[in-house]
Amino acid sequence: MAEPSARARELVAGAYDIHIHVAPDVMRRRIDDLTLAARFAEVGLAGFVLKSHYVPTAERAAVVRAAVPGFGAVGALTLNAAVGGMNPIAVEIAARSGAQVVWLPTVDSANQRACTVGDPEGATPPMWARLQDELREAGMAADPVDVVGPDGAVLERTRQVLRLIAKHDMTLATGHLSADEIDAVVTAAVAQGVRRIVVTHPEFTSQRVAIDRQRALAAKGALLERCFTTPHSGKVTWETWLAHIAAVGPEHSVLSSDLGQPFNPPVEDGLALLADRLLAEGFTEKDIWTMAVDNSRRMAGAR
Repeated sequence: MAEPSARARELVAGAYDIHIHVAPDVMRRRIDDLTLAARFAEVGLAGFVLKSHYVPTAERAAVVRAAVPGFGAVGALTLNAAVGGMNPIAVEIAARSGAQVVWLPTVDSANQRACTVGDPEGATPPMWARLQDELREAGMAADPVDVVGPDGAVLERTRQVLRLIAKHDMTLATGHLSADEIDAVVTAAVAQGVRRIVVTHPEFTSQRVAIDRQRALAAKGALLERCFTTPHSGKVTWETWLAHIAAVGPEHSVLSSDLGQPFNPPVEDGLALLADRLLAEGFTEKDIWTMAVDNSRRMAGAR
């Protein structure tokens, strides 16, 4: 893939990449967080949110901030089985450690576990899929982490987590929930006073959130996350990805890369590569700045 243009670099200057997967991690990654922070700073990016499917990252973020003064490294927590699932204690401790973003279950969500839809032919499978298989083969498959009950109502444990996110003014990301679950959780989160909500890659294979539902979620105040890797890895076409942004509106979208895999482009190029693609498809510089910079900084808690 080509290098991002100078124009694209300028358009995303000051942005946070709110979804990256880098070392140290339980699987091989393209780059480590300290090296990446310096590269981000060199190309004009202001910060990143460290995502792990398995471990909290607030302490790592604090180390990066100390090592690269002025850089916005943001810690996070993903509520999978490795941290006790929908565990209010884990959220409280993460908040006290300085974490800003809480993802609801991803690899251990009931939706992801139940998903029988395969990736399109030629798509690159996510790296975590192999680790999940290894855990299962070793007899360590955790029960799915539920966020709603059989009737579709949000569980009290989920409400407790949402109350903590609101209390600490953290950002809620919906993880790999189904469209129905996302609807229920976003409604409950707004009712609990959560101020920043991101619908995690709604085009992902196990989610496929329809346009009308995306619009409804946007009307509730949620931002739709448009990840570079979802179309780049073949899980959805670029045409569909772009059409969703146009249909819902750039003001309701936030760009991220979801990069860090060894076989994918450099993490520091992700947002600028998206900017070049969006420019080529007729989106305005203001559209791109809104999605890449303004909305990402807000979701990262930078403003």
